[in-house]
Amino acid sequence: MAKHTVTLIPGDGIGPELTTAMTRVVEATGVDIEWEVAEAGADVMDKYGTPLPEHVLESVRKNKVAIKGPITTPVGTGFRSVNVALRKELDLYACLRPAFSIPGNGSRYEDIDLVIVRENTEDLYAGIEFEQGSEGAADLIKFAADHGAGTIRPDSGLSLKPISISGTQRIVRHAFDYAIANGRKKVTAVHKANILKMSDGLFLKVAREVAEEYADSGIEFDDYIVDATCMQLVLHPEWWDVLVMPNLYGDILSDLSAGLIGGLGIAPGANIGDECALFEPVHGSAPKYAGKDLANPTAEILSAMLMLRHLGETDAADRVLDAVRTVIGEGERVTYDIKRSRFGTTEGSVGTQAYADALIEHL
Repeated sequence: MAKHTVTLIPGDGIGPELTTAMTRVVEATGVDIEWEVAEAGADVMDKYGTPLPEHVLESVRKNKVAIKGPITTPVGTGFRSVNVALRKELDLYACLRPAFSIPGNGSRYEDIDLVIVRENTEDLYAGIEFEQGSEGAADLIKFAADHGAGTIRPDSGLSLKPISISGTQRIVRHAFDYAIANGRKKVTAVHKANILKMSDGLFLKVAREVAEEYADSGIEFDDYIVDATCMQLVLHPEWWDVLVMPNLYGDILSDLSAGLIGGLGIAPGANIGDECALFEPVHGSAPKYAGKDLANPTAEILSAMLMLRHLGETDAADRVLDAVRTVIGEGERVTYDIKRSRFGTTEGSVGTQAYADALIEHL
């Protein structure tokens, strides 16, 4: 049996409780994993002077695989987001957010099975901004006017939206490769090329070119405008398979997709690059629930399921997913949020670790 060393970033808020539940479940599968703990987030500010110490990045670069709990980004540190910084520093350009139904969790749908593939490094989330009233903003406003690009109000703050050929090529190829490896049938490029012709227009043009490279793969390709996609995701969720898109749309549609399956508490996530992979739940750190043994660890545990697949431990991954489906389907030893969604009451719910105990019994 192969041994894996994985960087474990517990996070803060409810993060340590969730990662404790997750590691217990993963270890119960029998997979040989050594956890290399690396602290990041608000709780390490006093110790290191930064929420993302360099040794955390070094650990992930060394081990190639990491899993983290949710992290609070401290206010007033200059960090936009620890999560975004991790993705940027490690060039984790592909964000995978599968959305699949788990019957019994009280969601509105029971037949969802789709995957959002979100480009992680470009678009508006590249963070290239100019504050209202700054010299940079004034220069850009003048530049736009001088080049006939349009009139911008002088009291505007500005954010740039870079989308490149190379960035688009690698994310669309990743979507096709994922579809092939996972027995999927269709890739849909999501965009706003009808309006944003120079940025989203380029994304769509390149996506179509990449799709031609996969013409013999058996994977169907189409494209959809983002606002229509949102509507049709709600009306016809069965239409969709693998959806690939720029950063901002990916953020929005992944949360919309999570809503279709019951919420962020059961939505796993993965950030993949050419060298490293980082797995994490989609939801936040919920500090007001920290230490109360209440939080639902399903998203963290399903993120570990994705990690196990990435490590080649498919049998263990399948057993974790089956255990989650069984325990939630039974509806007895589940956390308060699932009880409330399914039965309209939290009576009879169990805590974070007791829920993990139930999963372990079904592995």
